[in-house]
Amino acid sequence: MKSFHGRVVTPGLISAPALVSRGGVNTLASFQKALQFGDKMATCGDQNNTDLYGKEMAGKALCLPQTIGSTTGGLVLYCACAMKRQPACMLFSEPIDSLAGAGAILADVWLDEVKMPVIDSLGKDFLDFVKDGMLIEIKEDGVVEVK
Repeated sequence: MKSFHGRVVTPGLISAPALVSRGGVNTLASFQKALQFGDKMATCGDQNNTDLYGKEMAGKALCLPQTIGSTTGGLVLYCACAMKRQPACMLFSEPIDSLAGAGAILADVWLDEVKMPVIDSLGKDFLDFVKDGMLIEIKEDGVVEVK
């Protein structure tokens, strides 16, 4: 087990299996099937992300460096939360971008029944250590334990 400390963007305590992307995640391309075609498991549709393509993202601890792509990124995350197709949490090794941050914060504030904790600035060592399937636990104050 190893602990990492980041900055809390949206709070919450959670335990979920890790799903890791070493490259940036294009939220629109990744969640498009979930939002448009009713894929409740949010299978990643981004062919350019070989780490995630074809894998189910709903209910997983999505570990990534950053999000990339279109200006719809925040809205896509908000909609995934509103449709209950979001990752269990999002864990960024780098500081979160403003679009993903806006989507996560709006979902946290506006959606009563949905939680998607987000921690950023976990550092490069976090992505070097974590592997798909490892158990992730978010504790108080931005502490992330990887088992």
